[in-house]
Amino acid sequence: MPLYRKLRYILHILYYSTKDIIVTDVIYSNSKPLSPFLTFEREQWAELRKSVPLKLTEQDLKPLLGFNEELSLDEVSTIYLPLVRLLNYYIEENIRRQTVLNRFLGVQNPTVPYIISIAGSVAGGKSTSARIIQTLLSQWPNERKVDLITTDGFLYPLDILKEKKILDKKGFPISYDTPKLLQFLADIKSGKNNVKAPIYSHLTYDIIPDQFNIIDQPDILILEGLNVLQISTKAEIFVSDFVDFSIYVDAEEELLKKWYIHRFLKLRQSAFNNPNSYFKHYANLSEPKAIQTAGKIWDDINGLNLKENILPTRERANLILKKGADHAVELVKLRK
Repeated sequence: MPLYRKLRYILHILYYSTKDIIVTDVIYSNSKPLSPFLTFEREQWAELRKSVPLKLTEQDLKPLLGFNEELSLDEVSTIYLPLVRLLNYYIEENIRRQTVLNRFLGVQNPTVPYIISIAGSVAGGKSTSARIIQTLLSQWPNERKVDLITTDGFLYPLDILKEKKILDKKGFPISYDTPKLLQFLADIKSGKNNVKAPIYSHLTYDIIPDQFNIIDQPDILILEGLNVLQISTKAEIFVSDFVDFSIYVDAEEELLKKWYIHRFLKLRQSAFNNPNSYFKHYANLSEPKAIQTAGKIWDDINGLNLKENILPTRERANLILKKGADHAVELVKLRK
C-alpha cells in the first residue's frame, strides 16, 4: 500500500474513533511527517545494551572486518550488542510462537530457522555487519547454530550474464537467479537438511563450478545481499517473505562512492595483482586513472543500482543502521 494511502487510512481511523483529529507523535513529531520508525541517537541506542557482556576481543574482531573498514570494539559494544540483545528477544518469541502453532496443528515439526537479512549498497559494510552479528549471536548464552550466506552465490554465472547481455547490470535484480534463491529459502524454512548454496568468488568474479556451502538446519540463518528487500510486480513471492527480521546498512551516497573508490585503490595494490583476478587489467592503472575508473564504475553501475533498486527498499527494513564518514553508526531506526 502506498505511503499516502496508509497515512489517509490512519487519519481516517483517528477521526472516526474520536470525532476529532488528534495529532500525536505517531502522526507528527515536531512537524515531522509520519514515520513507522523509532529513531535513536548513538548514545541512546548504546544504553539499550544493558548488562550484556562483550566476549569479543580485538583479535576476534580483525577477521570480521571488511577490506575497507576499521571498526573498533567500542562500535561493537555501542551498536551491535544492543541489536543482538533485541534479536534474541525476537528469536525467543518466534520459538514460542512455533511451539503454539505446532500444538494447534498437532504436529512435531522440526524447528524453523530464524532468518535475518542484511541489505544495503555496495561498499556500505553490510558484509562486516553480517559477520559481527553472526559471531555475537553464536556467543549468546543460549547455544545456537548460526550460518551466514550471501546472495552473491545466486548471481547468474558470467557466461549466462554475457549471453543475456547484462554483464554491465551485475548486481541489478535481473542478474540474479531469483527462482533458485527462493527455492533455497523455501527449503531452509521447511527444515530440510544439507541444503546447497552456490559459492561466489570475488577473485574470479564468477560462481565457482560444483562447489557449494551446505546449510544443515541452523537455528539462525543470516542472509546478506543487495537484493534481499527487493520486490517485483512480476512475482507473487519475494525473498523478504522468508525473512523474520531485516536490517538495512545505510550511508549517504557521497560516502558510499568515496568508500568504493578507496576500496578499489586498495584492491589495485593487492587482489588485482593476482593473475587469476578478473580485474587484473586494473592493476597497472596510475592512481589518478584508477580513481577516474572507479568513479565511472560507481556512477554507471553501483550508484545507478543503488538509486534504482536498493535505496527504495530501505524503508521496508525492520532496522536501519545509518553510518557516518568514519564508518561508525550515527543513527539507529527501529520499526515500531
